[in-house]
Amino acid sequence: MTTQDVEEKYMTLALELAEKGRGKVEPNPMVGAVLVKDGEIMGKGYHQVFGGSHAEIHAINEAGENCKGATLYVSMEPCAHYGKTAPCTDAIIKGGITKVITTVIDPNPVTSGKGIQKLKAAGIEVRIGVMESQAKKLNASFFKLMQKGLPYVIVKWAMSLDGKIATRTGSSKWITSEESRMYVHKIRGQVDGVLVGINTVLRDDPLLTCRYEGGRSPKRIIVDGNASLPLNSRLLNTISESEIIVAVNENAQQNRIERLEQLGCKIIKTRDINGHVNLQALFQRLGEMKLTNILVEGGSRVITSMIEDHLVDKVMVFIAPIIIGGEDAKLPVLGKGIDKINEAVEINEVTIKRFSNDVVVEGVLKYKC
Repeated sequence: MTTQDVEEKYMTLALELAEKGRGKVEPNPMVGAVLVKDGEIMGKGYHQVFGGSHAEIHAINEAGENCKGATLYVSMEPCAHYGKTAPCTDAIIKGGITKVITTVIDPNPVTSGKGIQKLKAAGIEVRIGVMESQAKKLNASFFKLMQKGLPYVIVKWAMSLDGKIATRTGSSKWITSEESRMYVHKIRGQVDGVLVGINTVLRDDPLLTCRYEGGRSPKRIIVDGNASLPLNSRLLNTISESEIIVAVNENAQQNRIERLEQLGCKIIKTRDINGHVNLQALFQRLGEMKLTNILVEGGSRVITSMIEDHLVDKVMVFIAPIIIGGEDAKLPVLGKGIDKINEAVEINEVTIKRFSNDVVVEGVLKYKC
């Protein structure tokens, strides 16, 4: 086995461990660590919960005295600053670890590159760049938040084989199977926020909570330019379960805003754009609140505006084996559209899953202009 094979073997394990923290460590990155000595694993760990010990500390604690002379494989540069916990670099140096292999420099400006510098200054050999692309993909949301100040946005919709998300009367329950819907709840349990437009609330009166075992309920974000969220909605009746954020425009009636605030909603006010919320400003504010990733579940107008504004990073499209038909049936994406096929938004890194008879297509958006 070559040196590259060995490094990728242990880094693959570190990345698999890191994945276990999804939905629990945000706005921190998911990180895994493996300590190896004389070809054997001495300790391993991952960042399990926000505010808790980092991956390196778990691995060091498990290895104990076997840290001395060991190599640490860690899926992101070890931190060198005081945050919720002490710097991991200090524990690495104290433990007698002689070599650190990592994927990529931490994009957080507070610590970026400083961990590597500190380890090298202590005489520890450091290698960067092993499985870098896989590590960046794993923590795509963290990189976007650190580099652009914006949350990573996943747009989800369910449609029939002929591309309809509802009948001409607005009926949409349920296009997809129970298995597909449970998968959506799993994703809800991994994101910081779920966002819908007010028309979806008025039509479906959703809860937007997570009903997947072990998942957390995300913040619920309503794009509601006129602050018209019904006071008897299921959202407001369950506000104690998870926070509700209502995005309104600057011309919304103040008495409506005050009523929502009195009920416990957090209000984000943006500039009025033809009676609608400024989505660019909204997502900038959500980034400032350290929301790392957001699942957008509709409706068509919100989805369309977000794609047109290049705010969407990934799509998750559920296709059910039914045909709805009808010129007036609801479509997932509206707007003017494009003139030529070569102007279309491309979907890359495509994966396909199946739940019951439904097919789910997921991929990352690549905008042409």
